[in-house]
Order: sequence, then C-alpha cells, then structure tokens
Amino acid sequence: MRGLPERQMTMLTITTADSLIPLHHPIRRIRAVVEAVLAELDTEFEQMYATIGRPSVPPEQLLKATVLMALYSIRSERAFCERLNYDLLFKWFLDLPIEAEAFDPTTFTKNRERLLSHEIADRFFAAVVRQAHLRRYTSSEHFSVDGTLLEAWASHKSFRPKDGSGRSPEGGRNAGRDFHGERRSNATHRSTTDPEALLARKSAAVAAKLCYAGHVLMENRSGLIVDMELTQATGKAEREAAFAMLERLPRRRRRRTLAADKAYDTAAFVEDCRARNFTPHVAKNETNRRSAIDHRTTRHPGHAVSQRIRKRIEEPFGWIKTIAGGRKLRFIGRVRNRAWFLMAGAVYNVARIAALDAQAA
Repeated sequence: MRGLPERQMTMLTITTADSLIPLHHPIRRIRAVVEAVLAELDTEFEQMYATIGRPSVPPEQLLKATVLMALYSIRSERAFCERLNYDLLFKWFLDLPIEAEAFDPTTFTKNRERLLSHEIADRFFAAVVRQAHLRRYTSSEHFSVDGTLLEAWASHKSFRPKDGSGRSPEGGRNAGRDFHGERRSNATHRSTTDPEALLARKSAAVAAKLCYAGHVLMENRSGLIVDMELTQATGKAEREAAFAMLERLPRRRRRRTLAADKAYDTAAFVEDCRARNFTPHVAKNETNRRSAIDHRTTRHPGHAVSQRIRKRIEEPFGWIKTIAGGRKLRFIGRVRNRAWFLMAGAVYNVARIAALDAQAA
C-alpha cells in the first residue's frame, strides 16, 4: 500500500535534542572534551564581563560555535547562524532549546575584540593540550616542526607600490590592474587590503601569493599539536617560529629530539637546537651544498624513526586547510588570523583526542 505524507500539525512535543543524537555519534566524545576545556576557562570568562547590565550571548556558545564551524566546514559566521536555526545537532551542541532562535551573526563581530584582548584562543588551545597530557597521549621527548603558507584575504590587485603610484586608470569598484613589466617585491609594495600580508611562494614552480606563514609543533607519539604560531611569510619565519615554540616548552634536563625537513638544515638552526638541549633530527639538504647534519646524528636509528614520523605533521596542515577551510584565511590582519589558526588547531586536537578516547574505550 502506498504511504502518504503526513503534515506536521503537532504544536507540543516532549522530544529533546539529546534524544535525537545517536548514542555512539563521535560528536558526543568531542563535546565531552570541549566541555572539560570550557570548564577550565570559567574564571577567565567571569573576568571578561561586567556584573551588571543586560546578559549577552555566553562566550561558551561562541567558542562552541567556532568548534562546529571548523568540524563541519562552515565558511562564514552568517552561514552558521542560518544553519543553527534548523540543525538540531548544532542546537544540542550549544545547549540551546529546540525552539530557540539563532543569535545574530554580528554577535561574533561584537565579541571578537573582547576574546582577542583576553587571549581566549591561546587559553583554549592550551587547555586542549592539557586534556591530552592528562590522558597521557602526548610525548614530552620527541617532536616535529614544520610550516606552511596560508593565503591571505587580499587580492593581487591590492598589492601596490608603497609610494602611492600604480593606481588603476579605470574607475569603478573593481577596477582592473595590469602588472606587465612591473617588478614587485615586499620591499617596495604593500597590500592595501591587508598590509601585514606578504608576497610569498613555497617553491619556484608555483605562483607567488599574498600569504601568512602557519607553524606547528607536533609531538611524535599521537600526532597531536602542542604549539602553533602564525607569522608573516618571511624567509626566516619557519626557523624563527620553531625556536619561539621550543622556548615555550617546559624545561627538561633530559635531551629531546626535534624532527624537521630540509628547509631547517642550516648551521645556525642545528647549533641553536643543540644549545637548547634538542637533538636536531633534520633531513639532510645536500643540493649544491654541504649539510649541517653529519654522521654523529644520522648513525643513530632514532634519526630515521623521526624522519618517518615527522611526515604526520602534514595531517593537521591538511585538516586545517580543507576541513576547517583555512586554505584561504577569512580575516584581515595577523592577530585575528592567528586567533582563528589557534582555534582550528585546537579543534583538530579535540577531534584527535576523541578518536583516541574511542580506541581506548
């Protein structure tokens, strides 16, 4: 017998959003980790807001919304708020009633400066790393470091001479611009859209773009990110950011290892690593030059192991660029993009911790 659709006429229901989420859905483990992290930040949230006045959207909901945007590849805050109106999983994750309306997208904009001034992204990321430490998922002896380029929210047409010349003769909102025969460099040109973005490229085989440089320090046991940084895309950014992240690690008397690719094979980097009590398990770069890594390091089997495991650092980079949508950044300026980068890395860690919890269960 053919079934006929029944129009929904019920006005009242006893169904909750929690009852609609499958018991073994991965989002439940992810939410448990996020709730533990937010509980650590409760004191910080108390200091961010006044004790009187009209209640605002809780910061916990804004951070949870950021987690969902990264997990479900939602490009904009406006698109997230539109989906929040009808997606019951999102409402359950944010502790909203089924009938509750989504908050306005400008809530993110109005609260962004508050979150930046209190360094909530840094604290959220650090709290996620502590959750991994509590579960004994991280190594304190073996690490890998690498960097990547993230395209800035600025076009080539905005990259103009610093002296003010080079304006398009055409009028209009989106006027064309001819670069033929013009020599452009970061020393003479600057983006009018995002002045902190620099022209850079990963190799001679690809075109240069306005970019920022993202850096990750990964522990080698579970492939979790233990530190991150976003800098301008200069020629020495990778090595300088690596030292900055190493300095933030807890001090230990026992010697540790740091794996890296050929870009880090310089005499200065190798010497500075050893001075910081790190053995540089760096890939040898012998292309028309002499490598700074000699037989004293490569003769140990640990060097080969580190070189094999360090390739896993491409996994968080790939996740952040594709799933989290970071291949092209969405904000203007290093500070805002850095906060987003830290949150994306924290969400990657949360998903990884949830997967490890499932394996241990």
